[in-house]
Amino acid sequence: MRQLMWLRSDLRVADNSALAAAMATGPTLAVYLISPEQWREHNDAPFKVDFWLRNLAELRPCLASLNVPLLIRTAPHWRDAPGVLAELCREHDIAGVWVNEEYGLNEQARDQAVESELRRHGVSFHHWLDQLFFRPGSVLTKSGGYFQVFSQFRKVCYQRLHTSLPALVQMPSRQQPLDIASDAIPGEVEGFATPATELREHWPAGEEAARERLALFADEMLGDYERRRDLPAVDGTSRLSPYLAAGVLSPRQCLHAALRGNRGEFETGNPGAVAWINELLWREFYKHILVGYPRVSRHRAFRPETEAAPWRHAPDELEAWQQGRTGIPLIDAAMRQLLATGWMHNRLRMVVAMFLTKNLLIDWREGERWFMRHLIDGDLAANNGGWQWSASTGTDAAPYFRIFNPLSQSRKFDPDGRFIRRWVPELAALDDRDIHDPSARSDLFAAAASDYPPPMVDLGASRERALAAFRDLPRRGNDPA
Repeated sequence: MRQLMWLRSDLRVADNSALAAAMATGPTLAVYLISPEQWREHNDAPFKVDFWLRNLAELRPCLASLNVPLLIRTAPHWRDAPGVLAELCREHDIAGVWVNEEYGLNEQARDQAVESELRRHGVSFHHWLDQLFFRPGSVLTKSGGYFQVFSQFRKVCYQRLHTSLPALVQMPSRQQPLDIASDAIPGEVEGFATPATELREHWPAGEEAARERLALFADEMLGDYERRRDLPAVDGTSRLSPYLAAGVLSPRQCLHAALRGNRGEFETGNPGAVAWINELLWREFYKHILVGYPRVSRHRAFRPETEAAPWRHAPDELEAWQQGRTGIPLIDAAMRQLLATGWMHNRLRMVVAMFLTKNLLIDWREGERWFMRHLIDGDLAANNGGWQWSASTGTDAAPYFRIFNPLSQSRKFDPDGRFIRRWVPELAALDDRDIHDPSARSDLFAAAASDYPPPMVDLGASRERALAAFRDLPRRGNDPA
């Protein structure tokens, strides 16, 4: 009996749980659904949609090497998915549909609707754990709840990984050819602009490119990761997040690569390997939060009392932040990097988020939305978790009184101004001291940075405003909802 592999955020053939299980069961076809209305509703970035399409184009011959045809269907909104898949199953006499689990509220509702519709037509629906080490609901506190503090979650994960390391899934054997042709992969989707060629070259598509990037990072950069990861001017991070978000790489592949570089150790040994494994577990943690606290999928604060925060409606200030025209050089450099490349250094994601939510006192949801509309690695769990951490509204959040000073962050993590000079060239002539805060020297500012705006906000006064706003919020417990 024929099987159907429904591809979503798992665009690879290696270490693919559902694909391997489907092919072990019977002759398998694969399908990917183009869903532009849903992507717009989720604020998916043109950079990201282009990356998906390019990875599908690379995946097509990989599947062909296994004699698995790749079909492309359009389901404009996820509510259309049940009907589209049911028709596809009828057309090709499919007995079972196989998927790797996804965890957002809309994703779970979509899969439940698909399963219900397929059952009406006598088609089974099989879901597999794949993009996480542990299924949500299996890592709980002693009282049976979801962890709200990362360090406690990490400790339990370490214990589980020591006793039961998730194995890589064996590559399926080539099946007998099917008399079904693969579909062409569209080069673009209407409403999602195609990025420039140089951006595409910066993010090459396909499993081979992803594995090469992982191997280079694990072999040559992992040892220095802890020391270099906060320096935006150097290539000190893995830059694997787009491949993880699209499922071109699995977290299991990343974990095994890190362990090979650290003699099998999780908590000791190479500090860079330990720090990077912790980043993989942060990614895991935020996806568990999506399931345990579904309100975060509804654009609500993890800490309910912070819904009363007196966020300011300041559209002009929001736009200045979005376009990198705040007058704070590190903030502007980071925001311009995002606009130009679809990516932002992780340290800077925290700095710009805290500036928006604390110094400007603008709702974190505005920043979360802007990031999703531009990030090539946009991921609901990670993006929401990071924004709520910075805004002090989320799980394991920074205390409200911890507010990054972007000038101090600039001097500490971009001491010679290399990153600022790259993205804010109108300040390139300033020396290493003045480039972080050109407005402090009015003579230099007027002469060398005449095209650069003055700071849009007083950092000290805006910090006090944020402290007062958060200090007055009610305090209460946090229940799942």
